Order: sequence, then structure tokens, then C-alpha cells
Amino acid sequence: MRAIISDHLHLEGALLPILHALQNACGRIPQEATPLIADALNISKAEVHGVISFYHDFREVPAGRHVVKICRAEACQAVGGNALAEAALARLGVEWHGTTGNGAVTLEPVYCLGLCACGPAAMVDGKVHGRVDEVRMAKLLAEAGA
Repeated sequence: MRAIISDHLHLEGALLPILHALQNACGRIPQEATPLIADALNISKAEVHGVISFYHDFREVPAGRHVVKICRAEACQAVGGNALAEAALARLGVEWHGTTGNGAVTLEPVYCLGLCACGPAAMVDGKVHGRVDEVRMAKLLAEAGA
């Protein structure tokens, strides 16, 4: 962790690049990284924790092998996004940000994928899918091993 932190100290606004690098390397932001980052950047541990908890993409626990995000913005909700989300949560048996028992899928809400004309929208491992209904979501989840 110290090497990752020191590799980014020369950057202006180094906190976010450090957090991204740690998450890429560890699959999460290890709790023990917070005091190391705070010390290196001469900021408080509360400030580091505040940034980690503000941005939904930073995790303190590892994600599943596949990350499925369902758009929760108004445009997707207007065309069935709520029903799609409820069906996915029920099918996986998890809450938002939860991971299936087999570690295959983590389900997360996202607030706009930029596919407002093609809602409801979802993203699986960074690939966006438009006009996702319950049948298509079930297929995507099955492909992900859920």
C-alpha cells in the first residue's frame, strides 16, 4: 500500500488517484490504508474516510466476480426500472451493494448510465445494456453465474 501511495504523491489532488489505484490493486480500499493515506497527504483520517464513503464506486469490502449496476434515475424508473430492480434484488437474494453467496455478482444502484432513451438500463462489468426487462436481466444474471 505504501508503494501505491507514494507512486501518486506527485499528482495534484492525489487522493482520488491513490484510492483508485488501491482499489484496482486490492479490489477494495483496505481499512488500514486510511491512516497511511492521511499521513502521506497531511489530511485527517476523517477526510479520507469522507471521500471513500462519498463515492459509491469505492468499496471497503471486495465486490463479486461480476458487478451489475441498475440505473435508479427518474427516466429509467418511469419505464419500469423499479420493477426491474426489485426483481433483480429478489432473484439474487441480496440488498443493494450486496454480493451473492457464491461470490458471483454484486448488485449496485447507479444514478444514470446515460441511456435515458433506452431505459431501463443496466451495466454488467462496465458494459451498458438498454431496454432491460426482467427476462433480459435474468439472462444477464445467469451469464454472470448468479
